[in-house]
Amino acid sequence: MRVKVCGMTKVEQVQQLNKLNIEFCGFIFYEKSKRYVLNHLSASSIKKIKGKINKVGVFVNANEDDILKTVDACGLYLVQLHGDETPKQCEKISSYITTIKAFRIGDDENVLWKIKDYADVCDMFLFDTKAADYGGTGKQFNWNILNELNIDKPFFLSGGIGPNDIEKLKEFSKNTVAKNLLAVDINSKFEISYGVKDINLIEKFVNSVKNI
Repeated sequence: MRVKVCGMTKVEQVQQLNKLNIEFCGFIFYEKSKRYVLNHLSASSIKKIKGKINKVGVFVNANEDDILKTVDACGLYLVQLHGDETPKQCEKISSYITTIKAFRIGDDENVLWKIKDYADVCDMFLFDTKAADYGGTGKQFNWNILNELNIDKPFFLSGGIGPNDIEKLKEFSKNTVAKNLLAVDINSKFEISYGVKDINLIEKFVNSVKNI
């Protein structure tokens, strides 16, 4: 199982993740976030980060042209749209760069209805916990909502996933929907402080989920 570590704010920690063969790292370009990356790193320093790890830019209701300028300035490999972006906006961005559309999932959510207009205009989905605002909650949504669904597109599983969720992930991986599970997305449960990760804790988690 692949892993995405989101909310990165330190170059040296991204380099450590790269050495752990983690596939994705996320940089948050949302000014209201406590992990807003441009409060910590310049665009040029992000662009200079090299390695196998895929640099993902996370945006919330940003202007499409501004997103594409940031992609170039920071050398991003993927874009994650985490707001209320329309299918038309997603289509414009995905014509330029691989695009992940995030959906915030609440109780009794009709997931297939929620994603249906986005299937042909983005490359991947991400399912996160519904919240009052656009930030992470550190809480999990009910993964059973996804059970038996035919998502038919690679997706990330996000929202409050922590070090103690290995067995839960193993169980989820047995469900038919997990055939399209591309990666798990982790963040706050692996932090020392906002944007500063506990690399040792991440390494233990990665060593466990890689076998799922």
